[in-house]
Amino acid sequence: MAFDPMSERGIPLERQLRSWSELNVQPYATEAVHPYTRTRAILMNGIEVEAIMNSHQAARHNSDVGLKQKLAMVRRIEQQQQKAVNWLIPGQESNIAVTIGYEQVAVDLTAWVARNEPDPYLKQVYDFGLLEDFDHLYRYANLMDLMGESRKAADITGDLTEIIPGRPTIFEHRHPHDDLRRPMTKVGADRQSVLNGLTLVAAEQQTMNYYMTVGNRPTEPLARALYLEIAQIEEQHVSHYESILDPTLTWMENWVLHEFHECWLYWSCMVEEVDPKVRAIWELHLNMEIEHFQTACEMMKAIDRKDPRELLPDTRLETPMVFEPNKAYLRKLVAEQVDLTAWDSEFVPVATLPEEHRYFDYQARVNADGSPTEDVIRRHVQEFGEDYRFETDGPHPVEALRQGESGELGYASAVRQAAH
Repeated sequence: MAFDPMSERGIPLERQLRSWSELNVQPYATEAVHPYTRTRAILMNGIEVEAIMNSHQAARHNSDVGLKQKLAMVRRIEQQQQKAVNWLIPGQESNIAVTIGYEQVAVDLTAWVARNEPDPYLKQVYDFGLLEDFDHLYRYANLMDLMGESRKAADITGDLTEIIPGRPTIFEHRHPHDDLRRPMTKVGADRQSVLNGLTLVAAEQQTMNYYMTVGNRPTEPLARALYLEIAQIEEQHVSHYESILDPTLTWMENWVLHEFHECWLYWSCMVEEVDPKVRAIWELHLNMEIEHFQTACEMMKAIDRKDPRELLPDTRLETPMVFEPNKAYLRKLVAEQVDLTAWDSEFVPVATLPEEHRYFDYQARVNADGSPTEDVIRRHVQEFGEDYRFETDGPHPVEALRQGESGELGYASAVRQAAH
């Protein structure tokens, strides 16, 4: 079913404001919700936060009063949208349970994006980050078990996503210069590449923000330490993904793309949603975003004196973003790319780095007193006899990372030896 937000009629801006009671939506039932309804709520919360922050930045960098007024009006409505989406998460769902949902978003969203990315370099960018978030899910799942929660992580993710080691987090820490990638251009980039990039910037930014906010809430020192370490990687991922966006876009071009992006994702959520009440929210917000998109296009014409069709020659949407299992894809990726790291904007096996590479000095500094993501696995093994996993498709594809093994990759000793 094709959909074109340029030709559809949305809800007029003046009719989009809602009362507090309308925004205070009924949350989903945490024990019964479909895992991908949860991930859609988490994703769209992050998408709205990114749209709001982009609008604030645009307002701070423009002096046109008419533009500021239009941005303020749309931004206020998107604030309301963010509240309705985020309030879907029930209060009785603990921070660690929500965290498992965040990491399931990162895994299955990034896998879908990588599988649907037409540019080979950008696909590698996504595959690289994917293996790191895959490992985060495994580390947090072990923490959840240690915290004595009534549920296991797999009770939250369902049988849709495996929980096994990815690229071990201890090896993900890189010098900041090595988290910057080659940017796409508005002239040469495929439209799907632009949508993919905007999606992962927003999703990873929201994960970073969430861990920055809730990471200090646990009382157990190991839990605080684990959030602290993984939160640092999430900041790396924001740098990693935002660096692929075209830095030459004007503020108006950015606004148009953000609103088009929101139309795509709300349409995707509406098409895929299985919960009727939640689907009604996606449909309502889509009808609002149609108007936001068309408003941004009009402002581009007025401010930049450009036709939005130059930026988006085709605004028809035919392929929705889909949350779906990616088990086989991830297993193949782990087997083939678990030993990669980054050197400037390229991805190379860690064993090929020269001994004096900045990666080893950075590793020596941040891991000088050990790694909480390693400690959580050791603690789980001490208390339960083995680490927590959810393997549905057989043993781990990397022998050294199978349950009962030391968990050390072949390059691990070389990394530590060079670092110290």
